[in-house]
Amino acid sequence: MATRPPLSQKIIFALGQLGWSLTGFSAANLLVYFYMPPEEGATAMFPTFIFQGAIISSLTLIGLINAGGRVFDAITDPLIANWADRIQSSFGKRKKLMAIAAVPFAIFSFIIFFPPFGENVQLNSIWLSVGIVIFYFCLTLYVIPYTALISELGHHPEDRMSISTIIAVTWILGFMAGSSVYALQGVFEASYSPTVSFQISVGIFALLGLIFMLLPVFFLNETKYAVQGSTESTAWDSIKEILRDKNYALFATADMIYWLSLTFIQLGVGFYVPILFGFDKAMATQFLTISFLTSFAFYYPVNILVKNFGKRKIILAAFVLFSTVFGMLALIQDLPISKSILFYLIAVLSGFPLAAMSIIPNALIADFVHQHKAKTGDNYSAMFYGFRNFTTKFGISMANLLFPSLLLFGRSTSNPQGVIMTAWMAFIFCLLGFLLFYFVKEVEEV
Repeated sequence: MATRPPLSQKIIFALGQLGWSLTGFSAANLLVYFYMPPEEGATAMFPTFIFQGAIISSLTLIGLINAGGRVFDAITDPLIANWADRIQSSFGKRKKLMAIAAVPFAIFSFIIFFPPFGENVQLNSIWLSVGIVIFYFCLTLYVIPYTALISELGHHPEDRMSISTIIAVTWILGFMAGSSVYALQGVFEASYSPTVSFQISVGIFALLGLIFMLLPVFFLNETKYAVQGSTESTAWDSIKEILRDKNYALFATADMIYWLSLTFIQLGVGFYVPILFGFDKAMATQFLTISFLTSFAFYYPVNILVKNFGKRKIILAAFVLFSTVFGMLALIQDLPISKSILFYLIAVLSGFPLAAMSIIPNALIADFVHQHKAKTGDNYSAMFYGFRNFTTKFGISMANLLFPSLLLFGRSTSNPQGVIMTAWMAFIFCLLGFLLFYFVKEVEEV
């Protein structure tokens, strides 16, 4: 029986989350901002590197490239998860793949924002498509074995919640650091063009993210603290096995819808702040910072609430509050409240659902893993997290596909219709997520 990990090992493990969160922020949240930027007056913030109009019905090229990368990412999740469950290594069952992935993951998070062909939109589009596929493959190769360690280190129920809480902290730290790109870009614009300023900012994130991703690779004692096993099942057999748990399948579907709605907001913050609120783009960093600092304040209360009410009820409450936030954002131009007050009110109200949805799902999946292992004796840790990643990324892919298409209806202060429509879509999907999760049953801790 493995030893329960001390706090120091949990922190080392969690710093890897900070690393991949920061490294992955740029491609996940800034591609539309860079390749289909907000319009300032009659011109866009950045040059036109790829075609920005509709190419298939109302679908945009950046939307198709982004969604295509996410779909590829989602498809490879179960394959890499099965590989991660089957692999054996004296270096560490999970750490070996993490070590292979970290450096190329960081490199491609950076160079996809360096279109090498000037304003040749055709060649840049091909180059970006290839770069996105490689980026997402490397992301999956790091994240799948990393998340499998949540349940393997959390072989005691209390450790699952503490590990999930700590990695939620580091995920948000990475997201907050990444969201500072808007402010950091403004700082560098004193000396450089907006394009170069943005690229420098992304490059800084890639380097810092790499350093943090390598910390658990070298300093986490996986052999001593992780309870692990192996399986000889194929990827398809593993998927069929975990989906026999209908409760898990329903959870994964509701979780997918949540990420679809959240991605609309993550993609949209660079548009909402200057276009709907009428503030400088640098205020987007302040908005996200307030949201995530508020969520920090709810981390301990969320843990207490889970002990008293269970994981299911707290997630349902998070869906309700997030729906309220998205609805307020969609109605911002009609609400009889000043935009300054709404700016801070929406940022603060999002704190609780962000905290709940950052902490509880990872702990809940660990419960599914250990419940399944107790019934069958088989370890499908990576596959449980891998399939969740598959459904999550499918939702994110749909958001990346739909979001730019809605912007075609208007993305300027004089015509904000498309931007408002993205907020309504987030609201609708969040309500759908609530309805699905309502039928998820509480999972017994083992």
